[in-house]
Amino acid sequence: MRFTVAAVQAAPVYLDVFASLAKAEGLIAEAAARGARLVVFPETWLPGYPAWLDVCRDVNLWDAPAVKQVYRRLVENSVVVPGPVTDALSAAARAHGVVLNMSVHERVAAGPGRGTLYNTMLTFDADGRLAHVHRKLMPTYTERLIWGQGDGQSVQAVATAVGRVGGLICWEHWMPPARQRLHESGEDVHIAAWPQVKEMNLVASRHYAFEGRCFVVACGAIMHVRDLPPELEPMPELAAGKPDAMLLRGGSVIIGPDGTVLAGPIFDEEVILTAEIDLARITEEQMTLDVTGHYARPDVFGPGRRQ
Repeated sequence: MRFTVAAVQAAPVYLDVFASLAKAEGLIAEAAARGARLVVFPETWLPGYPAWLDVCRDVNLWDAPAVKQVYRRLVENSVVVPGPVTDALSAAARAHGVVLNMSVHERVAAGPGRGTLYNTMLTFDADGRLAHVHRKLMPTYTERLIWGQGDGQSVQAVATAVGRVGGLICWEHWMPPARQRLHESGEDVHIAAWPQVKEMNLVASRHYAFEGRCFVVACGAIMHVRDLPPELEPMPELAAGKPDAMLLRGGSVIIGPDGTVLAGPIFDEEVILTAEIDLARITEEQMTLDVTGHYARPDVFGPGRRQ
């Protein structure tokens, strides 16, 4: 099967979920018009990656009023699954006949865990069905201030109109058991959602493609200093008077099952990065390496290993 994939490298309207959703709908339409059948967005694109956790002062102070105000806005602009935002994304996927991978801040609206936020990846099939929901297993470092831990039941690829699609979020790519579980679920295309695809994130994405013998769409966002919450004070090194300085530089890239870069990386601009892929290439590359088949050693590493 041959088809075009698209990585949407853009800035949301930070901390405004419905304005960001409107922008997403336009970008999905544009990607589909360019022939894309799979459209991918960066980590927590709705309503934007919380870079302020790392570049603003006093975010870890106990009971800081400004930080609590920003967190409240984040909660108010997070996505309930299912809810009005997922309904709109479903409609966009169905209208354009695309498989859509959108990463969001998810808010639990009722029941146990009410109010908890998760870093969540949503996959919609081309008929609009919400095919998969994956919550990031382990928020990294400062992220633990705002997100809960995923339960791990979602670490698997799912069947879609373009083949089996799976994904991991950011530093999940350095969790070997998570990678192996996804490999065993038979991915054709892997989504690597990042805040930006800087050098080590590109290394992880290319390694994943080579190890898993699958295509990888690694998607990063754009963010400027001016996008930081006005309630918070940037670190001194983010000099005042430079609102256009880049915080997240994109770097999106599309990678083949031998680790070869097919498109990108592109930095410092909003762009829809596309590439045509051929799933038959996966079988060709499995001849030399297949970590779930002829290159696996379940007798050594699996439940039945010798003592």
